[in-house]
Amino acid sequence: MGSATHRVAILVYDGVKLLDVVGPAEVFGEANRLGADYTIVLASPTGADVTSSIGIQIAVDVDAATTTEPAPDTFLVAGADLYPRTPVPRDLIEATRTLAGRAGRVASICTGAFILGAAGLLDGKRATTHWKVAHELAARCRASRVEPDAIYVRDGTTYTSAGVTAGIDLALALVEEDYGPDLTRDVARALVVYLQRSGGQSQFSAPLQGPPPRSPALRRITDLITANPGGNHSLGELAKHLNVSPRHLTRLFRDELSTTPARYVEMIRFDMAKALLDQGHTATQTASLAGFPNYESMRRVFVRELSLSPAAYQRRFSTARRVNAKEQ
Repeated sequence: MGSATHRVAILVYDGVKLLDVVGPAEVFGEANRLGADYTIVLASPTGADVTSSIGIQIAVDVDAATTTEPAPDTFLVAGADLYPRTPVPRDLIEATRTLAGRAGRVASICTGAFILGAAGLLDGKRATTHWKVAHELAARCRASRVEPDAIYVRDGTTYTSAGVTAGIDLALALVEEDYGPDLTRDVARALVVYLQRSGGQSQFSAPLQGPPPRSPALRRITDLITANPGGNHSLGELAKHLNVSPRHLTRLFRDELSTTPARYVEMIRFDMAKALLDQGHTATQTASLAGFPNYESMRRVFVRELSLSPAAYQRRFSTARRVNAKEQ
């Protein structure tokens, strides 16, 4: 990148998540302290100041719809809790289209992807958002391919990121595009964050969720597995419980849950293992209690799903407390 100032416009509105705004802004600000040249402007659909989701007022620099400011090099849409639940207002859609049409690259933080989607800016593109509402984004943006486990996704000049702090990950990636890895590494160190965190959103998600099976027969099987993850849940044994053929049971799982019986059992055990590790059980105890044949089989699932070992997962999520030498 040359010496010209890089303009970053962030779209804000009433109810916006404050961290979605200030997280990326702090990354760009810290980059400036280390030699970058970013100018950050906050835009709203009308130019009026806005109130964040926690009641803090945000002073706005420009009216997104009528601004005559120079075109932004990067345009970011911050997220909010509102728009996975309600339609995106017309003025927010129009403001997004106006700024996106002038920007060199376009990005969303967390549920800001719903605003990009409503503006038609995710059509034909890969995208992500917070794991908890990824299914809703996929339902609304059928012309987009939603990747629920990604921390952030780049498709051409369009970027989308996962929940809240993933906006910092995305901002670091944008800084690296502009100024290279050395400056970006210094930014990450100064902010005490990972330059690139391992694993995807699955490591943060709640245990297996979704609507229960429609079929009462299949619901009996899933309840049986959930109640006793360590039981003998081979395909043959599960089919015997319903007095159906293994082939028929496999078809039921595929049609209603889009998975296989074996994979369903494995994911129930995986979710239980995460909960047990969170509670402080050792990895060996966890493997036994969760129903895995042995520790190694559990480790393989953790690495496949999270790109983390059980021990690494436990270090990250068992407690936020740091024990210092005086407390030991």
